[in-house]
Amino acid sequence: MNDLLNHPKLGASWEGFAMEEVARLLRLREEELFFWALHTGAELDLLFFKNGKPFGIEIKYSDTPKVTKSMKSAIEELTLEHIWIVYPGKETYPLEKNIGCEYS
Repeated sequence: MNDLLNHPKLGASWEGFAMEEVARLLRLREEELFFWALHTGAELDLLFFKNGKPFGIEIKYSDTPKVTKSMKSAIEELTLEHIWIVYPGKETYPLEKNIGCEYS
């Protein structure tokens, strides 16, 4: 377990797993999910639309995820209704207006 938790690819592997689970739970098809990025470095792991409104999901392998400049940029540029941060923690809590953490 120690080797797994300290592996340099743990975050990327967990991100792929979490993306698949989010898509399954939201009943979204592959063609309904988008990655968004700007040349400035801002990015959003998942962008999707429900009832014509844009939403975002950021996936973090962290005990205490925080709001990033990328998230703020995504909300502003895409006029997102909400961003959820999916992480392997055990609590659900709001971070800022339109941004909240969801445990997986």
